[in-house]
Amino acid sequence: MQSHFFRSRLLASTALVALLTVGLAGCKTTNGPETTGSLGAPSAPPTTESEWRAVLDKAEIVYKERPEDIANAKLYAQALRATGQRAQAVAVLEQVSIKNPHDKALLGDYGRALAETGKYQQALDVFSRAHNPDQPDWRILSAQGAVLDQLGRYEEARRYYASALKIMPEDPSVLSNLGLSYALSKDLKKAEVTLRRAAAQPGVKARTRQNLALVVGLQGRFKEAEDIARADLPQDEASANVDYLRQMLAQQKSEQKQRPAQKPQRTTSSAAEIRS
Repeated sequence: MQSHFFRSRLLASTALVALLTVGLAGCKTTNGPETTGSLGAPSAPPTTESEWRAVLDKAEIVYKERPEDIANAKLYAQALRATGQRAQAVAVLEQVSIKNPHDKALLGDYGRALAETGKYQQALDVFSRAHNPDQPDWRILSAQGAVLDQLGRYEEARRYYASALKIMPEDPSVLSNLGLSYALSKDLKKAEVTLRRAAAQPGVKARTRQNLALVVGLQGRFKEAEDIARADLPQDEASANVDYLRQMLAQQKSEQKQRPAQKPQRTTSSAAEIRS
């Protein structure tokens, strides 16, 4: 497990430091398969990697004997994801979903696995088949929003979050995704307000508080960010994370100063016509 949340976040996307993006990947944990943002992956009893590997070994045997067993195939794929074998998880879920094209829960898992491997457009296609407009699933809606954020379609993503929140008001995972959506579009004020709403909900995950700490730190309020991070991390780790964030932001500012100023480009008549 990555011990330093901010380091894994910042190293995952240097563009985040330039405030062009806030990565939704998060740090890898041994508490189950993490997903992009919070794509709504179901939690499972195993809490350590060794426990997940034990589950993996058993599920693999059953899968080879009975590949048509949907419940086991889903568990097998979940264990693969939890142990970092995400491409293999996609392959397993793809095969099972081909044989069970109307199983909404299975399609939801398949879409999440695709999103984790960066196959965002394909994930959206699968999610569209997993979603039933007559019986909307707020988890699928939130997952669709998270994928749209990864594609830079922020406004569209927020419509999905809004629909999810109508079904599950103030759900911390949906609010966390919404907050990160604002951060991705560089609206750190709205990101902070939304993540504070998420962090105030009962049963909120540590990841949400760390997202809040990150957004607060990106606004230069390092002491406050460290205080938030300490709710889930030892003091030395929280301090190290914030120090790392401070250094990265300082480096980014220094690089900006060293860049030569770019001359404004003239707008051609054809370009103006295209915009109009």
